[in-house]
Amino acid sequence: MAEMRHFEDFQVGDKIVTRGRTVTEADIVMFAGLTGDWHPLHTDIEYARQGPFQERIAHGFLILSIASGLLPLSEIAIIAFYGIDKLRFVAPVKLLDTIRVEFEVLDKQEKDERGGVVTFQQTIKNQRGEDVSVGTMRSLIAKRKSP
Repeated sequence: MAEMRHFEDFQVGDKIVTRGRTVTEADIVMFAGLTGDWHPLHTDIEYARQGPFQERIAHGFLILSIASGLLPLSEIAIIAFYGIDKLRFVAPVKLLDTIRVEFEVLDKQEKDERGGVVTFQQTIKNQRGEDVSVGTMRSLIAKRKSP
């Protein structure tokens, strides 16, 4: 297991690239059931075939949720998710696309004695390296405890 990264360990320009994860039929169906979002663009083959992508696509918030799970949370001393700004879904994610996330540290601000806010550029990419979602994510990350 990698060493835990704290607020002090992050520097502007640092990058994290996650492992990949393939989006499946089961993911889309379970997400629709969990959220109640049964929009036919995601769940109706015939409807989607007539739409702009000619096939079903994954929910944007499903992709965002998967991206959150790809972050190596057990290796970062995260206190809390602090929010996302300027989130855009710039290309569709289709069934059996494999996504990964690239994070780049844009800024860090001390908050209090417990930790500080690290701002990341979050770019979700498909298996062809194409951006599918971009946004600015903020996390409250713990400082190292003084001895």
